Amino acid sequence: MKVYRGSIITCDEKNTVASYLAEDQGRIIYIGDTLPECYGEAQVTELGRRALLPSFADTHIHFASFSVFHAGLNVMNAGSNQEITEMLRAHAARSKEKIIMGFGASPYSVSDRKLISRSQLDIACPDRPVFLIKYDGHTCVINTKLLERVKKKISNLRGYHEQTGEMNQEAFFAVSDYVTNSVPVIKLIQSMQRAADYMAGKGIGMIHSVSGVGFPLDLDMDLERWFASGLNNGMQMRVYVQSLDVNKAVKRKLPRIGGCFETALDGCFGSMDAAMLEPYEGTDSRGVLYYPDERIIEFCKKANRLGLQIEVHAIGDEAFRQATTAMKAALDDYPRKDHRHTIIHACLPTDEGLAICRDYHIHLAVQSAFINWPQEPDEYLEQILGTARSQHLNPLRRMQDMGLVLSAGSDASCTDPDPIQWIYKACNHSVPEQSLTVYEALRMCTYNGYCQSFDEKERGSLEIGKAADMVVLSESPYALPVDQLDRLKVEQLLLAGQPYQKLNGGAVKHILRGMRTKSV
Repeated sequence: MKVYRGSIITCDEKNTVASYLAEDQGRIIYIGDTLPECYGEAQVTELGRRALLPSFADTHIHFASFSVFHAGLNVMNAGSNQEITEMLRAHAARSKEKIIMGFGASPYSVSDRKLISRSQLDIACPDRPVFLIKYDGHTCVINTKLLERVKKKISNLRGYHEQTGEMNQEAFFAVSDYVTNSVPVIKLIQSMQRAADYMAGKGIGMIHSVSGVGFPLDLDMDLERWFASGLNNGMQMRVYVQSLDVNKAVKRKLPRIGGCFETALDGCFGSMDAAMLEPYEGTDSRGVLYYPDERIIEFCKKANRLGLQIEVHAIGDEAFRQATTAMKAALDDYPRKDHRHTIIHACLPTDEGLAICRDYHIHLAVQSAFINWPQEPDEYLEQILGTARSQHLNPLRRMQDMGLVLSAGSDASCTDPDPIQWIYKACNHSVPEQSLTVYEALRMCTYNGYCQSFDEKERGSLEIGKAADMVVLSESPYALPVDQLDRLKVEQLLLAGQPYQKLNGGAVKHILRGMRTKSV
């Protein structure tokens, strides 16, 4: 038995902050402002200025992709394309990989104010294929060596740009499939273990992964569900099948379907292919809506009737319209009281769509990390959307006031899985009146995340009877001005009351253990 004394932030419905928490055999057995005599002999951990909170949940991450790219080169903080070139050259010199992979290129955070090109990648690495993902995860730049390998497969696809080496839309998906297929399975599993350890260091105890990026026979879907089932250190992981084919979820006995890639309804602002109701400023383009309404309505109806939880990616207002229209049609066709269907991103929602979300209890998995995002800065968004539309991006306050359930995710590799930044940005919105309170931001990153995957009865808040999945923060978020919340540090993650144990080694045993365990 252990007792914690100090600031116990429960993130429960009443925003209870207690002085004592007692845990025994991985379960919370007491919370209160005084400690009963029966716990007098228990070991007491004095929190001092620190605070104890529920563990965080990342409700949208491309876990397999993040794992691979996290093991590669991150160029997000590069100040110029020349610096990216130098970073790639140095990385290639020490790497033994057959394909050099990097992530985070942006035309908006470098002094050049343009995306790095194929010719620049050729200078950095002329003798091995290079696959450099743009920060938004929907575009890549490839060098000539890689282009030579994939040209026949992608030259007729939408989004193919041979001269610059930039690939987006279907061409990007095809290149991404080719590259991910080249990663050895054992190395992928090891990278996933290291990625889970990294996320634990950020205080994350629950991972919602969208899976399915083109591995043969959908091997990545199976690897992720086996990986999730094989976790034996208290980390929780829920896998969402990223496909419009409901049978892929059913045959794996997974209750969830959706995500991005095949279940993305549009692109993103960074490539100006997020689907819009009105054209982008100074253009005739309204982005790209990947599917007609009829196909998404049919998918949602089928998945809903099978009892699956549905997630779809929608960034532009036209895509949000399509997502809400399809989910409404599915629930009108076959009403369900507790479906927890979810729209990912919801960056530019419509009034009508938000009303549907309220009336039909549709959840929103938002990315507050996109607010004041250096890789996609506000001035760029205002340039392509105009002032009026840009002021309506990520309207967290409005969503909250409508009673919508908001959870938070990283969309990694697009942003770092860092809940402290999610909380900070949610409370310091670039449109101040759209900011959340500290409690609302904490609840979004804890309880609501577990709620999204039907796990709130077991985890997500510090309440008697629940698992003691907890985070120790360096300070109490309630003791800081909101503009200083980003100085918070995660000091420790406790799962079932025990310090997080790293997933060192045993990749094959991990997967075999998962294959023998029920899918999650």
